[in-house]
Amino acid sequence: MSFKPFDSEDVIVSADSISSTVWSTGAYEMSAFFTSSTQEAATSGDYYLNVFQTSSGVPDASVQYSIAYGEKNGNGSTVYNSAVAGKSPSSTIYGQYRSLVLGDEDKDFNFGGQTEGDKGIWVVSVDRARYKEKFLPGTFNITLNDGSTELALTDNSTLTSTVTYNDAGRVYDIISGSNGTSHDGGTGYSSAGGYIASYGKFLPDVGLLIFNAKAVISNLTVVGSQPQTGSAVVNGTNNTILHDLIDNGNSFKLNSEETISSNYVFVRVRNGEFNYSNNPSNITGSGELRHNAMVNNPQAYITSVGLYNDNNDLLGVAKLSRPLLKDFTKEALIRIKLDY
Repeated sequence: MSFKPFDSEDVIVSADSISSTVWSTGAYEMSAFFTSSTQEAATSGDYYLNVFQTSSGVPDASVQYSIAYGEKNGNGSTVYNSAVAGKSPSSTIYGQYRSLVLGDEDKDFNFGGQTEGDKGIWVVSVDRARYKEKFLPGTFNITLNDGSTELALTDNSTLTSTVTYNDAGRVYDIISGSNGTSHDGGTGYSSAGGYIASYGKFLPDVGLLIFNAKAVISNLTVVGSQPQTGSAVVNGTNNTILHDLIDNGNSFKLNSEETISSNYVFVRVRNGEFNYSNNPSNITGSGELRHNAMVNNPQAYITSVGLYNDNNDLLGVAKLSRPLLKDFTKEALIRIKLDY
């Protein structure tokens, strides 16, 4: 075994971005949406609704995303204690995502400059295993349908020259359109022609879609498709409303993006190096060559490369696909790729 130190140019770091579908079906578009009655009936059902790619009773069923409804003043769900107003699952959800996204419990969600009256939010949280590192901006497309009116939404990543950041990372607006581009040249209009600054927030780095409930319902005409308000609404009702809008729309498209970092290590074997083997079949116990023919014309076979630190501790081994013949007339360049 022989050692050779690496030069600075022998080790190169590279990073590649890999895109893939978010959904476990392997398809870019999710068009079938299932829930679990068991989960809905459990305590967690008061706060969020899990959505699966197939019936929840099937062995390969897995959670794709969850839906939650939040409202700053606690409307849209039953209060915890009738003596304490404004404290309910919806206020808990609002506070949870406000802290996560805004990092300040005294702030309100701001949708394109509008905050007053925009206290109701729908949150779609994609399962962590689905989106891996982050969403790929420009690939988000979802269709909401109340049985009468259809609303196609996307993110505005292709229209934004300056990216905004907050405690949750990058922030884009959800707009009316597809593939990151607006349908109407702006950020959306209500059914009455009024200007809507934003349908919500697209947060690719934490796997969240936060919909501005006020903006969404202004484009939907069926009353039953609008979130219920008040302090005595059955918990989970508003979660089901958004699920039905997505289910009727029959199209939820989204890709993930993952950065794969690689270390490329180049092992340069020059003609005068690594020509002798210290294998017992070639070297005697006293360190002499067993075969005279190997004295002036040695031959060795390289089968693996070990990577060591400065203390000669073995950190990794790279195996060649087949033995590589080496003598004084041959040189070799072995490239090792380490992904992490």
